[in-house]
Amino acid sequence: MRDLSEFYKEINQAPPSALKTNIGHFNIFDVRELYLKAKGKPPMTYNRRTYHKISLIHGKNRIEYADEIINVEDYALLFSTPRVPYHYLPQDLNQEGFFCVFSDSFLPKSSDGSGFEELPIFHSDFHPVFLLDKSQYEQLYTHFQKMSAELGSDYAFKYDLIRNYVMELVHFGQKLQPVPSQYTLQNASKRITALFLELLERQFTLESPGQRIQLRSPSDFADRLSLHVNYLNKALKEATELTTSSIINGRIAREAQYLLKETPWNISEISNSLGFEETAHFSNFFKKHTGLSPLQYRSKALI
Repeated sequence: MRDLSEFYKEINQAPPSALKTNIGHFNIFDVRELYLKAKGKPPMTYNRRTYHKISLIHGKNRIEYADEIINVEDYALLFSTPRVPYHYLPQDLNQEGFFCVFSDSFLPKSSDGSGFEELPIFHSDFHPVFLLDKSQYEQLYTHFQKMSAELGSDYAFKYDLIRNYVMELVHFGQKLQPVPSQYTLQNASKRITALFLELLERQFTLESPGQRIQLRSPSDFADRLSLHVNYLNKALKEATELTTSSIINGRIAREAQYLLKETPWNISEISNSLGFEETAHFSNFFKKHTGLSPLQYRSKALI
């Protein structure tokens, strides 16, 4: 997951000294100024983030989720949450608007203990991108300007006021209808498969025995992609004619062969790095996939 420190690195800005405070973190950015400084900001990669973001968009953009693609031609309001990874692709450099980022702890929980993230707009099965008309955009643009001015003020209670402004944005969004997604079932399956394979491959940069893969089961991958595991299984089966488990296990078996042949790691270290709790389980797994025990494979590979 990308945290706020990585976010500031991405936009080439030093994080505020108060990034980790007990009031939580909040900041706001003018999109045009950011683009001018960066001479064209690169697309945001598909990933989970540990922070929330609300973006007021004016420009051509493409927003990709695991199972949806949404094109924005002019004005839009986008809410992103740590629960749902997405990929943000500006289609040109003529971009205007604002966005704000804030941590979970910035907005307080209600008296019953539930957080603002329980509101419908932040649910993982809801991709909140809302098309706006010009008057709505101008109304929200003024709203973001007020938040920006307040953030730069010396008012002792400015963060209390900004929290109210943020919640106004949330409720403004909940009154709108989300943009319909633009994809076919076949394209969704191909896209989900590509993202799944990207996550799978990303784990196998094992450079030392202390590293360990984190995603082992279909449900692990489904959770990371914010999909129901049955939907992931169906998409992969449609695109590859293979089950999710067989793809995962086949890749782990290939990595095991590589580590046995190319590294001096012992069997226990390889077993642990590949996510097995017991070396015996790894040995049984490896023999099932190759017909040889790990030691037999290593002996033959070294001849």
